[in-house]
Amino acid sequence: MRLRESLGKSRRALTEELALASFDPAEEASWERLEEALIAADVGVPATAELVQRLEARGDAADLGAALQQEIARMLGEPGRLELRARPSVLLVVGVNGTGKTTTIGKLAARLQEHGRSVLVAAADTFRAAAEEQLEIWAKRAGADFVGSERGGDPAAVAYDAIGAAQSRGRDVVVVDTAGRLHTQANLMEELAKVRRVIAGRLEGAPHETLLVIDATTGQNGLQQARLFGQAVDVTGVALTKLDGSAKGGIAVAIAHELSLPVKLIGIGEGLDDLRPFDASDFASALVGGD
Repeated sequence: MRLRESLGKSRRALTEELALASFDPAEEASWERLEEALIAADVGVPATAELVQRLEARGDAADLGAALQQEIARMLGEPGRLELRARPSVLLVVGVNGTGKTTTIGKLAARLQEHGRSVLVAAADTFRAAAEEQLEIWAKRAGADFVGSERGGDPAAVAYDAIGAAQSRGRDVVVVDTAGRLHTQANLMEELAKVRRVIAGRLEGAPHETLLVIDATTGQNGLQQARLFGQAVDVTGVALTKLDGSAKGGIAVAIAHELSLPVKLIGIGEGLDDLRPFDASDFASALVGGD
C-alpha cells in the first residue's frame, strides 16, 4: 500500500490518459497524450518510445492499462537481488549528496541482520561533517559493527581496514559508505574509483556489489548519475530512495531500459524497515494500476 501511495500522482495522471473514453488506437493524438503522460512520469523519451511501440504492436488497446503494466514490468526485468554469497561480501555504496545513502545503509544493515547475516559498516565518508557520527548511530540501531577513522582520513584506507576487521571478526557482510559527490566532478569520481581498486586488491572478487543510491525525486538527472557512476565504479544495481515523497517513479524504467541496470532496493519511508527488495510487477502495478 505504501508504494501505491508514493506513486499515486503518476498513477492518477497515467490513468486519466488510459481511461479516456475517447482513446482511439487509430488516432495519433491518443498515443501522443499517452507519450506525454509517460514522459511526465519520468519514464524518459527512449523508454516511452519503446513502450508505445510495444503497445501498438500488441493491438489490445481495449485493455491498455493492463497492457502498459505488463510491458513496464517486462522492461524493468527480473527482480534484482543483492549477490552477497562470499564471506565476507563487500558492498560499496555510492551516490551524490542528499540521496539518502546513510539511511539506506542503516536500513540495509538492519535487514541483513534480521536475516541472520552479521554486518560491519565502514564510514569511508571522511569529509562531510557528522557523516561518521550519523552512520555510527544507524549501525547501532541495526545491531551492526562499525569502523570509522579520523576526519579527513583516506577513504580507501577505511575500506581496507574494514575488510580486515570483518575477516578477523568473522562477519558476513561489509557495507562501505562513501562521500557524496557530484557525478560531474572528475577528481572526486577518480577518488571513488581508487576506493574500489583498493577494495579489489584487498579481497579477491570484491566489491561483490556496488550500489548506486538515487533520489527518485531528481527525475531524469538520476539517469545521468547512473551513467557516470557506472563508468567510474562499475555499478551493479540501484537503490531508489524517497519514493515516499513527491517521486514520480518512472526513472526506474528509464534506468532499466537505457542502461540495463537493475533496481535492487527501494526506500519508501524513514523507518528502519522502510527499505525493501524491488519487484517489477508490484512497481508497475503501483505506477499504472487504478486506485
